[in-house]
Amino acid sequence: MGTAFAAAGYEVWVSDVDAAALRACPEDWQRREAPADDEAAMRDLLAEMGQLDVLCANAGIAGPTAPIEEVALGDWRACVGVNLEGAFLAAKHAAPLMKKAQRGAIIVTSSTAGIYGYPNRAPYAAAKWGVIGLMKTLAMELGPHGIRANAICPGAVEGPRMEGVLTREAAAKGMTRDQVYEGYAAGTSMRSFVTAQDVADMAVFLASNAARMVSGQVIAVDGHTENPDPKLAVAR
Repeated sequence: MGTAFAAAGYEVWVSDVDAAALRACPEDWQRREAPADDEAAMRDLLAEMGQLDVLCANAGIAGPTAPIEEVALGDWRACVGVNLEGAFLAAKHAAPLMKKAQRGAIIVTSSTAGIYGYPNRAPYAAAKWGVIGLMKTLAMELGPHGIRANAICPGAVEGPRMEGVLTREAAAKGMTRDQVYEGYAAGTSMRSFVTAQDVADMAVFLASNAARMVSGQVIAVDGHTENPDPKLAVAR
């Protein structure tokens, strides 16, 4: 997303727990190593910024792939902590900056897992449904201050993270990686995965003045995922 926002003329600040990923970012970006679910780190980062036009709450982890009775409480808390609490903390500490300016756009990354239920992915799906509830509340609460909030629900996104999901799901279900991949693709009208650029382009649009009256919306960028086949589908 950062590359798309930089191309649109924004000054980009990015935080991550992956130091190597931060080093790979362009040198003119403001980069900070910070966990999404660490309130002190998030508070300090946003205080340092001092001004904020657009917040993209995009941090996420896949969490466990297991039947509900096998999900450890620690794994549940870790998944919900990053995916849901991370978005909450970012919005909590961004809101005062945006209220001061009486404008802003908050974009949270949910998932098609926030639209449908997915077998064996209870922590992730619960967190991504929660993100949508958070966004809907932010839209109502902050709208009078000129602040919009929307959620993007990506489908299966090409890249290393999805490759990991495919590999784990194939092992859990006794399938090949290609069989799981085809199951994902077959569940969309476009018969295709999406790219990170597809998601980033939507985020830039939602941040722009062209979307000035778009708020409280759940927007899927997924090639139109149908209600997934539980024998094949897993959370994105």
